[in-house]
Parts: sequence; C-alpha cells; structure tokens
Amino acid sequence: MQHSESLQKKIFFLTVFGIAMGFLESVVVVYLRQLYYPEGFGFPLKEAIGAGFFLEYLREIATVVMLLTVSVIAGRKTYERLSYFLYCFGIWDIFYYIGLKVLLNWPSSLLTWDILFLIPVIWIAPVLAPILCATTMIIFSGFVLYYQNKGYPVRINLLGWSLMSLGTLFILITFIWDYSKIIIQGRFLKRFFSLATDLHFQSIVTSYIPSTYNWTLFVLGEFLIFCSLVIFVRRMKSIR
Repeated sequence: MQHSESLQKKIFFLTVFGIAMGFLESVVVVYLRQLYYPEGFGFPLKEAIGAGFFLEYLREIATVVMLLTVSVIAGRKTYERLSYFLYCFGIWDIFYYIGLKVLLNWPSSLLTWDILFLIPVIWIAPVLAPILCATTMIIFSGFVLYYQNKGYPVRINLLGWSLMSLGTLFILITFIWDYSKIIIQGRFLKRFFSLATDLHFQSIVTSYIPSTYNWTLFVLGEFLIFCSLVIFVRRMKSIR
C-alpha cells in the first residue's frame, strides 16, 4: 500500500510538472511567433540565421536536461527513471499543443504541419504524429511503472528492445526525412555545422513547403513499439 501511494504521489507531481512545462514551452513559442510569424506560423519557414538557431539548440537541450533531471530524482532504478522520463515527455508534449491551442487557437487541425525539433536537423510532421508518440510514451511508461510498483523484476528482453528501437528509428526517419533529403541532395553534408549561416541552404529552406508525410512508416513504427510492449507484458504475466 505504501509503495502504491508513493507511486501515485510521484505521478501526480510529475503530471503537474509536465503540464506546467508544456504551457511554459507554449508561451515561449507564442513570443517567438510574435517576432518571426506575426501573421501566423506556416511553411515555408522564414529565415533564421546564426544566433537564432543556436539559441533554439540551447533551449531544446535545456528542455531534455530538465526532463532527465526530474526523472533521475523521481526514480530509483534504471527502468523506473526511463519510465518517468517517457511519462513526463509525453505529458509535456501533449500540453504544449494544448497550450498553443488555448493561447493562439493553433493548430487549425491535427494534420497541420509543425516543427518538432532542430537537433541534428529540422524535424517536421503533422501535429497528430507527435501527439500519438507522446500517448505511446505515456502508455508504455505506465505499464513499466505498474509492474515495477508491484515488485516484479522488470526487464525488457533483447527482442523487445530490438522491436522498440526499430520502431523508434522508423518514426524518427519520418520526422527528419524532408530536411535530411534537402541536405543530402543539395550536397550540404560537408557544410553541415555551418548550415545556420549558409545562405544557399537558407534560400532552399525558406522556399520549401512539405506536402506528404509517410504515415505508413510511422504506423509501422508504432506497431513495432506496441509489439515490444505486448512482449513485455506477457513476460511479466508469465513471471507471476
């Protein structure tokens, strides 16, 4: 009973943390859009050279560090800490979009394109994709924490890790495909670390409008991740 109450207390405060962090992130984006997209955000992207990109890199790194730090503090074991990280990440991401909807009435639909991340290249996808990923993180972490709290020897076997890693890779490819293709086809790899100040690259980026998203590969990635979850749950039940 004591362990259950402790878990519920941690989940409550981590949820509060994730919600607050999500709304904080949305407020920062409101300011950024007032500066760079006063008429409303959309593709093609506007020019962002030099310090602007570097500051965004720092902000994204700081965000991940914050999520990792609170997860390490909350958890005692590796799987527990990983689960808290995934849970906080999922809550943060979902409430980030809720915050943007409340503050800006954006996105207009779940299929609206958005910038998700900038490291190491620009990640883009319809808003529905990161929300589904966030939901998957919350579900997966919930199962791990449930069995951890029940005293099970929580382990994900090699097959589970392989399926999860492959699924994650497939989803990542769908996010970075567009701008990775621009970098490779435009022969910018040799100038990769100076792209933020490369005028030729900037001219291409500021004229590019994404049109199609690889939902097939995304769904396959999600399927593999849920297969790894099924394997994990069946293994826990067999131990019982």
